[in-house]
Amino acid sequence: MLFARLAEVSREVAAAPARSRKTAVLAGLFAAAGPKETPLVISYLAGRVPQGRIGVGWSTLKDPVPPAAAPSLTVAEVDASLDALARVSGPGAQRERKRLVARLMGAATEEEQRFLYRLLTGEVRQGALDAVALEAVAQAAGASADEMRRAVMLEGSLPRVARAVLAEGPGALARFRLRVGTPVQPMLAHTAASVGEAVRTLDAACAVEEKLDGIRVQVHRSGGEVRIYTRSLDDITERLPDVRAAAAGLAGDQFILDGEVIALDDSGRPAAFQDVASRVGSRADVLAAHAALPLSPVFFDVLAAEGEPVLDRPGAERHAVLARLVPEPMRVRRTVVDDPASGEQITAAEEFFAETLRRGHEGVLVKSLAAPYSAGRRGRSWLKVKPVHTLDLVILAAEWGHGRRTGLLSNLHLGARAADGGFVMLGKTFKGLTDEMLRWQTDRLRELALDDDGFTVTVRPELVVEIAYDGVQRSPRYPAGVTLRFARVLRHRPDKPAAEADTVEQVLAARGAA
Repeated sequence: MLFARLAEVSREVAAAPARSRKTAVLAGLFAAAGPKETPLVISYLAGRVPQGRIGVGWSTLKDPVPPAAAPSLTVAEVDASLDALARVSGPGAQRERKRLVARLMGAATEEEQRFLYRLLTGEVRQGALDAVALEAVAQAAGASADEMRRAVMLEGSLPRVARAVLAEGPGALARFRLRVGTPVQPMLAHTAASVGEAVRTLDAACAVEEKLDGIRVQVHRSGGEVRIYTRSLDDITERLPDVRAAAAGLAGDQFILDGEVIALDDSGRPAAFQDVASRVGSRADVLAAHAALPLSPVFFDVLAAEGEPVLDRPGAERHAVLARLVPEPMRVRRTVVDDPASGEQITAAEEFFAETLRRGHEGVLVKSLAAPYSAGRRGRSWLKVKPVHTLDLVILAAEWGHGRRTGLLSNLHLGARAADGGFVMLGKTFKGLTDEMLRWQTDRLRELALDDDGFTVTVRPELVVEIAYDGVQRSPRYPAGVTLRFARVLRHRPDKPAAEADTVEQVLAARGAA
């Protein structure tokens, strides 16, 4: 398949307002690609490079390459080029990467170059693409979308399931079953504004559990073999000898547990997420890292026990199984609301939330006791509640958007006031912006523009935005050494002068309070 067709469909899907239209366009693409190339096409459209990190960033891509006059590049050739990039190492690696990237870009048309640039820089944003792609594969293969969804949930990979169902037909879906040792996509949660709102929304007996700010892990044990996977299904077993030892010491066998890995200080308060992430992300000198920051698993759910799946059982039954497998110190703290209409029980749940924050955790999850474990889905039966932090920051620059946001200034560069009267960049966000807000800010930022290099518009630091965020974490990428976690725009503040925006000192203070 020509890569140009993929780039064209990416543009069509991004511009299509209706989900049914997106699904139909993708189904036609997958049918044409067939079982061999569809897994690659799905990965590229979702912004994923199957080879993982290939060492290509802005410095490798900054030099423009004249585009090809006509499309000839194939999906298979792009995959081969990325394989070659992934193999580059040693002296002269950067020079060789630039050579390989220039060769790839030189074979691509202008539209293909734009897509490749976004793919290699992590800027492909299609909006819930995996969910639409799943339905499109089902349509192309003549399979049930529900059966496809179940197979992907259990296999943990839409591309692998797509290859099988397109090659063998709907009957291939039956062979995808929950297996100890094969990670599945984790269940996710929606958001509620308060504990009371969450309980009333579920309108049923529920558990209120601590929401830990750690690394989500799925722990599989079969006999003496323990494997540990991240929420993106990466195997990190060798990096977590402490967690592996803890799982090996449990009484059960043939199980799959869902939980978080955290670190606690001497007073029992959780270490910063950034410290835990750095420890988990370390490939080298694991034992030294372990000694410096030992990690502890805390489990909150079970997907299989004694080799049998339990994810379809109600939450209350799964917790009973979990309690038999995992001792209390390794289980997440929780309280139960039996009667959602009881003001006394809701008050007790809100007090549990407040106490959880005082212990240094980031919030709570309110979970229905009747619901199954919906792996790979953001279920309405789990609702997360966290305090909302806000800052008034100044827009320093904005990046031109892609797809539906083409022609609009989208990704905002955010800055806080510095002591010398200037501004210090804290990060970027494109989240939270409605179509109306995008149009308004594009017009306003054009008025403030100082420079436009075709990708980013630098502006006079005058427009203030109110930003909601989940926390402040260390980041060497930005001058203040910190950035905002999950920043999103609440509203523009044209009424507020930049001189009244929040300062770097206030941001650093918020880090200590968050």
